[in-house]
Formats: sequence, structure tokens, C-alpha cells
Amino acid sequence: MPAKLLSYILAAVILTPFDSTLAQQPQKIPRIGFVSGRGNPTPTMADPNASAFRQGLRDLGYIEGKNILIEYRYAGGKPGSIPSLVDELVQLKVNIFVSPHAGAIRTAGQATKTVPIVMVTNVDPVATGIVDSLAHPGGNITGLTRLTRELGGKRLELLKEVIPKLSRVGVLWDAEEKSSAIGFKEYEAVAPGMKIQLQSLGVRGPNADLEGAFRDAAKGRASALITIWSPLLLGYPKQIAYLAIKSRLPSMYEGSEFIEAGGLMSYSASNTEAFRRAAVYVDKILKGTKPADLPVEQPTKFEFVINLKTAKQIGLTIPQKVLVRADKVIK
Repeated sequence: MPAKLLSYILAAVILTPFDSTLAQQPQKIPRIGFVSGRGNPTPTMADPNASAFRQGLRDLGYIEGKNILIEYRYAGGKPGSIPSLVDELVQLKVNIFVSPHAGAIRTAGQATKTVPIVMVTNVDPVATGIVDSLAHPGGNITGLTRLTRELGGKRLELLKEVIPKLSRVGVLWDAEEKSSAIGFKEYEAVAPGMKIQLQSLGVRGPNADLEGAFRDAAKGRASALITIWSPLLLGYPKQIAYLAIKSRLPSMYEGSEFIEAGGLMSYSASNTEAFRRAAVYVDKILKGTKPADLPVEQPTKFEFVINLKTAKQIGLTIPQKVLVRADKVIK
């Protein structure tokens, strides 16, 4: 190559402006911390909430392990383990927390004021002090409230349609959890108007005495059972369903996961819809929206689920007028 041509090439290389985009490092993959109060998923018992959340992310173009990472932590119905699980995720420097567990939401909110927290909660987040208001949550916490506690009257109404002579209902609840206490009071507020007496069947963790609670229900002559949703009782869906069937007690729950485990009926906001919507919050936050600028959503879709297999086991006939209103029937 002629020396003169070589000198022109070298000069062109030296004088060409440097394009910084060519030297940019690969974009960091966002890491999501997902904290649940339920037990660790197994091959036969998946976490439907996590599955719905992943599907919501996929709908928005996020593929786990490719352009988003999710760190899962499960408390197994043991609230005392929540602080250490949250601390693990703080140490991992997750970009966003996602959780349905009220205790985890509060703990994360105390641990960090900068990392966004997306909640999918069964409690009233304003009444319990998690956010300032639904329209203007403030701080770093936002998300969805399912407000299933406000559906107590509807659940009792459905039970009475199935058992017209219903007069006494046992209420199984976590006597140490604030949101469960609120739920019990709401059932107390509506039961007298329906001429129903309630029997408190409070249990305490970490090892709930469920057999003792069902013995008390039998002594109190309860003719049906309502289980108030809580992280503690969410760790025992199969055992609660088994004891209800053994006691021949028609049972109503605040979440469809109990029906999948053998419970009779549930009426609640749709878990699937709520966790898919949580993915929308994650997407907006990753794109730059501040949690304080995202109003807390209330439920718009509710599900009534009936397990006919369980009805048959306890010798109960579900009226056709009730069956046709169910969103899902397990046969």
C-alpha cells in the first residue's frame, strides 16, 4: 500500500468522532424480589400467584431469565421468617419488591424508602397505614388491594343459600394478625342482620392447632365454616379442607387456592387478575414512573368457585340456582 494512501487512512481513523454507543456495557437485567407467605412450591403444588405474575410479565414482553430476573422467597406460613427474607432481597439489591403478604410489605417499607414496592394485598392499605390514600399512595409503595374483607356479607349470603336453615357459623382465623381481626369484626357486623351467630375459632402460629379449633366447632354446634384468609392459614389448605370434610362442615373461603385443596366454596377478588395486573405496575416502574404517582387499584373482577367433589363427600346438594352463578366448578 502506498505510504501516501496509508497516511490518509490513519488520519481518517484518528479524526472520526468516537461513537460511545459502541462501547456501552450490556444493559443490566432488572431483578424483582417476590415475597410470599405460602409454602415453597412443589412439583404437585405450584404457586398460582407467581404463575399469574409471570404470565403478566410475559404479556408485556418480559421473559424470566432473559430480560428480567425474579428472586422468590417463601415464608411457609411463618411470619417470623419475613424480616430475614426481606433482608436477603435488600442485600441482593433488587430493583422492585412484589408481595401479597402484608407483613412483608410493611417490613420492606421499613427496610427501604427508595426501592419500589408493589403490593397485592387482601387488606385495606389505607386503614392499616400502608399508604396515605388509594389515589395518592405517597412514598415507595403502590399496587393493588383486593379488599376481600368487605365481601363477608356476600359469603354468608351464599352459605345461607346452600344451607337455608343456617344459624351458626364457625370462623377460623389467625388471632395474632391485625388484618384477620379486622375481617372477623366485619363478619360480626353483618351476621346479626342475617340471623346468624358466629363462633370464633381463633388459632395462633407458628403451629396452628387446627384439630382443636374443629373440636371447638363441634362442641359449639357450628353448621358451617368460614376461613379468613391469612398467611398462617394459607400454609394449611389441605389440612383445613380435610378437617372440614371429616366434620361434614360446609366451608367458605376467601381465596380459590383453598378450593383447589378440597374446600367447598370461595368468593373473592380474582387472584389471577390481580397478579397479572401487578406485572403492569412493575413494567411502568421499570420504565421510570414513580410508585407515588401510581394510584392503588381496587378489584374489578370477582370469582365464585365451587367444589362439587367436596359437596358429594359431605352429602350436600348445591342448589342449581347457586351452581349457575359459579365462575368455576370443580367436578
